[in-house]
Amino acid sequence: MLRVGNASGFYGDRFTAFREMLEGGRLDVLTGDYLAELTMLILGRQRMKDPTRGYASTFLRQLEDGLWLAVDKGVRIVANAGGLNPAGLADAVRELADRVGLRVQVAHVEGDDLLDRADELGFPGVLTANAYLGGWGIAECLAAGADVVVTGRVTDAALVAGPAAAHFGWDRRDWDALAGATVAGHVLECGPQVTGGNFAFFKDLPSKDVPGFPFAELHADGSAVITKHAGTGGAVTVDTVTAQLLYEIAGPNYAGPDVVARFDTARLTQDGPDRVRISGVRGTPPPPTAKVCLNTLGGFRNSATFVLCGLDIEAKADVARRQLEAAVGADGLTWTLARTDHPDAESEETASALLHVTIKTTEPKRAKEFSRAGIELALASYPGFHVTAPPSDGTPFGVFSAAHVPHDAVAHTAVLPTGRRVPVPPPAETRPLDQPAPVAQPQPLADGPTRRVPLGRLVGARSGDKGGDANLGVWVRGDDAYRWLAHELTVPRLRELLPEAAELAVDRYELPELRALNFVLHGILGDGVAASTRFDPQAKALGEWLRSRLVDIPEVLL
Repeated sequence: MLRVGNASGFYGDRFTAFREMLEGGRLDVLTGDYLAELTMLILGRQRMKDPTRGYASTFLRQLEDGLWLAVDKGVRIVANAGGLNPAGLADAVRELADRVGLRVQVAHVEGDDLLDRADELGFPGVLTANAYLGGWGIAECLAAGADVVVTGRVTDAALVAGPAAAHFGWDRRDWDALAGATVAGHVLECGPQVTGGNFAFFKDLPSKDVPGFPFAELHADGSAVITKHAGTGGAVTVDTVTAQLLYEIAGPNYAGPDVVARFDTARLTQDGPDRVRISGVRGTPPPPTAKVCLNTLGGFRNSATFVLCGLDIEAKADVARRQLEAAVGADGLTWTLARTDHPDAESEETASALLHVTIKTTEPKRAKEFSRAGIELALASYPGFHVTAPPSDGTPFGVFSAAHVPHDAVAHTAVLPTGRRVPVPPPAETRPLDQPAPVAQPQPLADGPTRRVPLGRLVGARSGDKGGDANLGVWVRGDDAYRWLAHELTVPRLRELLPEAAELAVDRYELPELRALNFVLHGILGDGVAASTRFDPQAKALGEWLRSRLVDIPEVLL
């Protein structure tokens, strides 16, 4: 058995988690996921200012606090904190170890950064271009004795699959074992989201404390038990694991550079308190191309929020719109009126609505003038005019897109503690990604009395960003509830319940083994998180909005 923990789900996650995981109980490997599409943009801008940076500096501070403890307990560290400069971070880790008097073998994985070849590969003018690497470079580094392995842009699940492949000696064609480890890695990657964080049924959790970080007990066949250290907050249940399985996925065929993991084959069983077993995961060869994350500087943005209080909210909003557009032009402006006001309110705040406006422009001067123009209206606009923040300069924004390149176009390389460079060959076997097979529809429930209640009385949900798209996974706890959900929540019905999706292309995928459906809402986030002008630019609460909508649910399910 291999115990692999997680101490970071994003760049900015709980700083103390690193030490908490080392002190909380036995581990063999501790991983940290610091990268997201938005993070790559942030690191790209950082590297423009200082070519020696481009990595997640928080990781170094966490190591300074806990590296001695990892060495003392024999825990190996694997993190993608290298970002755009894994070699630089590896050198910084060595300097840190020397400074604190520790003997540590440090290795890194590189080759994901394709920026120098962007024109040749067909994506000129980008700020960052990084292929998603798999776990075999990590496995090479660990097999060579590395205590700390830092990487650039690997898949989140590779942080777990790589150590598992090294420990169990898997072959690159051990598809089912690799797929099982990939599913475990996907579950662990966002840390406490699998132990009760951001959980739809949070009121049912036995512990209301801040959830602890998770770890997986991995086995040679790829099965795993998800759990957490004793005495930490939150819970690990079939529901919390289901929620995380549905996070930021598309169809049931979860494609990576090492394997395609069939999420529709995963079986979840409660294996005791705070223990959930994942088994039965099947895998197939990876697709013939590697995904590449591209970020481009899109221009400059600025925003303002006008407060509209009391009567005639719509008319006041119209005045603000016409006046600001006359001053700076309507091009690039996005308006949203949030009717947070209540009639006959007992406080000024609850009597007020918020009119949000965002400008996106290629001209930094216009982005700055936008903010000043809004303030200049203060004495010449609607009654009660005020805004929520003072004027500010515009800030650059990035545009995310995805590309694909042949695997052999990526020079995946493991740089061992000795400095020896080991090329990691591309997958020997690939297969075009299959479309999910049609799923037999369950028998609908018999007609009976219904009650109009929020959907969330029955249904859990979790949502998130996938570039400019959003995923929205929903699940229920019983077979009869799934029979109802599978027939009730069609794509047209979803569009009715979420009018913001009315004009969007929406895909629906069925996962009956999990009693779940997953929807992908294409284009709801525009050009990606960094460029989105949506109220919830990462779609984190999209699922909670859906759960709040009133629907007619059979009383037998309530």
